[in-house]
Amino acid sequence: MKQDYYEILGVPKSASKDEIKKAFYKLAHKYHPDKKGGDEAKFKEVNEAYQVLSDDAKRSKYDQFGSGFENMGAGYGGAQQGGFGGFDFSGFQNGAGADFDFGNLNDIFSDFFGGGMGGGRAQARRGRDISTEIQISFSESIFGVNRKILITKTSNCLACNGSGAKAGSKMETCKHCNGQGKVHEQKRTIFGTIANTEICEVCLGSGEVPKEICDKCKGKGVLRREEEISINIPAGIRDGEMVRMTGYGEAISRGTTGDLYIKINVAPHPVFKREGNDLVMSLNLNLSDALLGTKYPIKTLDGDIEVTIPEGVSINEVLRVRGKGVPTSKNKRGDLLIKLNIKLPNKLSRKSRELIEELKKEGI
Repeated sequence: MKQDYYEILGVPKSASKDEIKKAFYKLAHKYHPDKKGGDEAKFKEVNEAYQVLSDDAKRSKYDQFGSGFENMGAGYGGAQQGGFGGFDFSGFQNGAGADFDFGNLNDIFSDFFGGGMGGGRAQARRGRDISTEIQISFSESIFGVNRKILITKTSNCLACNGSGAKAGSKMETCKHCNGQGKVHEQKRTIFGTIANTEICEVCLGSGEVPKEICDKCKGKGVLRREEEISINIPAGIRDGEMVRMTGYGEAISRGTTGDLYIKINVAPHPVFKREGNDLVMSLNLNLSDALLGTKYPIKTLDGDIEVTIPEGVSINEVLRVRGKGVPTSKNKRGDLLIKLNIKLPNKLSRKSRELIEELKKEGI
């Protein structure tokens, strides 16, 4: 029996779409097979869970029927009452005199219940998702930035725009599938003869083939090449967060291009740190400035400002400068928090000592 999709993503059943998406991005990066220490099986498991829970209609059926909901077609009357979703048939062996195809019973069940004794449906072809990571400055993470990167990946052929046809050549109907993009076959199983539908291996589901193939990609429509990609990194992004670019992964012949995931690494700043939507910094004050008050010039991430230090401030007191923090989604910004550090002198001159003695006498 499949593990609960909510458990796979680590979210409660009441989770919102946004919570499900965030959980998926985090786990997809952790288990991506292209990453060192990745786990392809776990990645596929996480992706399968996300594909169901991110779709309102599929999620509703899943909540009602469980992981076998996709196998409950109208063509099999008893599927909803009993079904076979909870059984593991992996241990079956071909018996003497049994003329059945036991090659992949999981596929047979999918065809059986999903196709209603002869329906079946060919799944759309999709290229691989890929991932990379880039480093940006602290300031760029606060205000956002556009970056261009070069990635070597399987992309659509520029000579034929992914069609696989030679320039000027026309497309013609695929003779193997008669332009349907899919072919039907029948399998004999323990449940009888079941019709199965698969993508045509000649036209790869498009229903068309080029009269003359492209010399550059040899008719595949895709080839491995270096591609420049422009990435818009949003303001306020945090260290370790992922940016997903739909359709920028690996291309596949006559199919849908996968997605590109970019992990953002934010370089530390020598002065500022981030706490939520606020920026935090420390400011060293002379004892005299702390006692008498003064004005200090400060270089912020977006310009110079002058901060008024009130007289009589305490050690570790925090001053707040409104609107100089991290931009938020509501066209507002967090604040700049300035932690005051009062520097005490290591040695005192005789005059300084006399002055402090006078202050001591006055109880200051």
